[in-house]
Amino acid sequence: MFTGLVECVGETVSIAGSLGGMAEIAIKAPIIASEISPGESVAVAGACLTAIRSDGETFTAQMMAETLRATRLGSLKPGDALNLERALKTGGRLDGHMVLGHVDEVGEVLDVETAGDSKIIRISASEKISWATAPKGSVAIDGVSLTVMDSWRGGFSIGLIPATLARATLGSVRRGDGVNVEIDVIARYAARLFGKDAESPAGSGLTWEKLAEYGWKQKNGRTWI
Repeated sequence: MFTGLVECVGETVSIAGSLGGMAEIAIKAPIIASEISPGESVAVAGACLTAIRSDGETFTAQMMAETLRATRLGSLKPGDALNLERALKTGGRLDGHMVLGHVDEVGEVLDVETAGDSKIIRISASEKISWATAPKGSVAIDGVSLTVMDSWRGGFSIGLIPATLARATLGSVRRGDGVNVEIDVIARYAARLFGKDAESPAGSGLTWEKLAEYGWKQKNGRTWI
């Protein structure tokens, strides 16, 4: 589990594929590489990867074919910057929100608006994602814990304060760029419960009719008890 608070920005060194669909990514990150042990989880641009080795300055992690398909990591090039965060320690402060490192989809940056020293970024989203993004709710973009400013069918917007722009890679995104999007874990299960996610069979979600079927009663036409 992660918090969405970036520890440092690393640099892509190389990506090597294999016949089995597995790939290895080498990342230069001298600030944290010396403390990373084989088997440790690291959030790389918001995707949870398993480190397999480290030489003290660069660490290497493995990526399955599903990771390459569901995230933007497969399109990285040497020199690309990456937000990095090691897993949350037990007893640590949860300053961001609960981030699993399980990317839901790659969203497209629709536009970037400068607002003084801050920026507002609008990002496209499928119905599954836009339904689960609510104003004042949380979302992780390339592994950064952010607050949703506005949400609509087909997208949402987030704001970046100067501190976030300085510590992460989001300050350099441009219109048309892809970003890894992970919805809040609570919203993820709510979407599943109400049948709003892509994996739920049609009609399997919780409805007002099903609430009545389970014995719930409506009071004053608004509240269910």
